[in-house]
Amino acid sequence: MNGVAMHIANGIVDARVSAIFAVVAVVALAICVWRGRADLDDRLAPMAGLVAAFIFAVQMLNFGVLPGVSGHLLGGALAALLVGPWVGALCVATVLAVQALVFSDGGLSALGLNITNMAVLGTAAGYLLVAGLLRVLPKTARGLAVTAFVASVVSVVVASQGFVLQYALGGTTELSLPAIAGTLAGVHTLIGIGEGLITATTVVTVAKVRPDLVYALRRFRRPTGPAAAPAPVAGGAV
Repeated sequence: MNGVAMHIANGIVDARVSAIFAVVAVVALAICVWRGRADLDDRLAPMAGLVAAFIFAVQMLNFGVLPGVSGHLLGGALAALLVGPWVGALCVATVLAVQALVFSDGGLSALGLNITNMAVLGTAAGYLLVAGLLRVLPKTARGLAVTAFVASVVSVVVASQGFVLQYALGGTTELSLPAIAGTLAGVHTLIGIGEGLITATTVVTVAKVRPDLVYALRRFRRPTGPAAAPAPVAGGAV
């Protein structure tokens, strides 16, 4: 398994299943547009652009996880933390579309597969973990960092297992599904650890300076002050 394991190339999954997941991706993104419109305001709109640009830039930088295997930020958990699940999925999908169209990173016929895995499944899994962890962990920089790290690892592994399902439905070669699932889970756990460190560092840095720009802090923290805005994250309470 060479290169980045997450992006699916043309021909790995047959045309019928690729078309089905293209429809799934379009429907999912349409729902994200519908639901995300309620979140967009003067603060979130420019933040979404910055998040998409950051994910695009970081995805261009690969880091080694095993001999012959490299990984990069997928961005689902990061986007969910900073701009929420609906807008976050749109940010990741935009990055994937640009990469496929301009840089041939992932096949055009597989774009629906990649968007379903990384933008939809990855962001959804990351957000569900964020929603649960921020309700039970202490509201500190460490608590936010742990939330970002765990959500990132899980979101990357879930996204990789989306490919296993797609391959089971329409894989074009004879490979053992348990072997594929186990290999992808192991490799993407390592990739997720790298992503988790990047996500935790980024989100905590933003939260220390402008906590009002972190969607998850606004969404899952009860306001305590007259202005109903999160306090900057420091070593103590958020």
